[in-house]
Amino acid sequence: MKSDAYSPKIFDLFEVIFDIGYLTFDLIAGILFFIFSKANPLFILYGILTLTLCFGDAFHLIPRVKRALYGSNKKINRQLGLGLQVSSITMTIFYILLLYIWKLTFPELKASFIIEIIVWITCIIRIFICFLPQNNWLTNDGNMKLSIIRNSVFAITGIGIIILYIISGDTNNYNMTRMVWAIIISFVCYLPVTIFSKKYPKIGMLMIPKTCAYIWIIVMGLQILF
Repeated sequence: MKSDAYSPKIFDLFEVIFDIGYLTFDLIAGILFFIFSKANPLFILYGILTLTLCFGDAFHLIPRVKRALYGSNKKINRQLGLGLQVSSITMTIFYILLLYIWKLTFPELKASFIIEIIVWITCIIRIFICFLPQNNWLTNDGNMKLSIIRNSVFAITGIGIIILYIISGDTNNYNMTRMVWAIIISFVCYLPVTIFSKKYPKIGMLMIPKTCAYIWIIVMGLQILF
């Protein structure tokens, strides 16, 4: 129930519109990939990637929308913690899917076996760490040590995918070198938030350009589809 003392600020309302718009975009884009895929494995995989992102982020963003509209309470804080855990896992799966999207986009190129192994191992390690109760997801305390470890491992995953898209360059005139910049922007904005946002809440605003980077990644797939 909305508190009489709480009134959403302009930025709160902006966040609500942005988050709902982002989730709606993901849902529609994911459906479009499936509808127009014509059984092409590349676009089916893009659809799975997009809906995985939508599903995982919804766990975190819907509680954020509720908090922006109605203020914070223990229930919403627990939902935010659980949502952060779920989105951390699905975001990791997102990069595994991005690896196979690269392989399907550029079948004439061969991914380095070492890079594939690095991506898989770092993703498995990160997902394992995300399941550890010591993360204290459902409390405001968190666990700075585990946060640094799991996100350092995640950064290695991102570097592996970046290397692949550097290798492919502008093969087939897809101009997928943009993917390199999208991934870099997402990590540059994401890592400071996960490490410092509890101490400096305003850093959380970096999640907006991070989210825009993920939208950009999906748009690249839509451009190839259409």
